[in-house]
Amino acid sequence: MQPRGIRNNNPGNIRWGDGWQGLIAPHMRTDKDFCQFSDPVFGIRAICMCILNYRSKSGIPGVGAPNIDTVREVISRWAPPSENDTESYIAAVAKSVGVLPNQHIDLTNPAVMRGLVPAIIQHENGQQPYSAAVIDQAMRAAGIV
Repeated sequence: MQPRGIRNNNPGNIRWGDGWQGLIAPHMRTDKDFCQFSDPVFGIRAICMCILNYRSKSGIPGVGAPNIDTVREVISRWAPPSENDTESYIAAVAKSVGVLPNQHIDLTNPAVMRGLVPAIIQHENGQQPYSAAVIDQAMRAAGIV
């Protein structure tokens, strides 16, 4: 059986709460906790939009700039330690992006997003089955490329 995030076309395992583009109709929902999208592009777009929105959120004091701008801050918000092994998640994503965990990153840079998104998908699902073309399509839908 596929991981929940892949089955839900929500490879970032985003919880219900926002009115994302591409959500399936309420009468078709089978997961009470996590969003379900009609196509993986919408789920990957939602990952991108969340990351872009993080730029306006307060970061970790003493790490990066005042707002979220490091892998440590992105992943600490995405996958808080109360629910995850955040440190291993941070290490995996930083390695994928090719930066140190506390190093400044430009979250609007397509190259940075191309490192972040597949690494998040991999960590959330134990696999990353989407092609670069699908990820780029989602990034375009989010206004990144």
